Amino acid sequence: MAKISALLVKELRGNTGSPMGDCKKALVECDGDIAKATEWLQKRTAAKVEKKAGRTAAEGLVQAYVHHDGRTGVICEVNSETDFVAKNADFGQFVRDLCMHIAAMSPTYVNRDEVPEEVVAKQREIAEAQVREMGKPEHLVPRIAEGKLKAWFSDNCLVDQPYVKDDKSRPVGTVLTELAGRIGEKLVIRRFVRFELGEGIEKKADDFADEVARMAAN
Repeated sequence: MAKISALLVKELRGNTGSPMGDCKKALVECDGDIAKATEWLQKRTAAKVEKKAGRTAAEGLVQAYVHHDGRTGVICEVNSETDFVAKNADFGQFVRDLCMHIAAMSPTYVNRDEVPEEVVAKQREIAEAQVREMGKPEHLVPRIAEGKLKAWFSDNCLVDQPYVKDDKSRPVGTVLTELAGRIGEKLVIRRFVRFELGEGIEKKADDFADEVARMAAN
């Protein structure tokens, strides 16, 4: 068995945010391998969170964020089971950081369940057409198209997007699950709204050449 140093435990804690005791146990179980210990902790945390899936999360925070240039704003609601957790510093920081993530990454949906079936069907159709254009054998089209569809979800669904605050090494959903495991309550990203200045307004585009011609004629 590899010797588990305090520095190794500290590194794993820095990577995962898990309690020191859990980090040491994970490293012991995985013979000091950081990557395997990280996966071990993620599975353990996911199992804990899954047990709380049926609970009701109706407390939490509504957080607002406006980018420094005043052109982008976000309002986001993240729910917890108790008001006590809503006052937790780590929870509050996550909600604030999540607002900044939404401002930067512009997701369309919270998760895959929110995506209308007709949208999924259309994206799958587009993906399959792209694969066929690549000249791939027909029997490979569905599998490759599913990979493209998964990438589309990663671009458009908040919980599937790589978390910008985490150097994009983990998806938002994994970060949320790990936080829920540390706090010990069910946490849910319920909804968000992203505003961008001028969004949806049809802007008149003048023909520059015509404008110059009119000025020259005067």
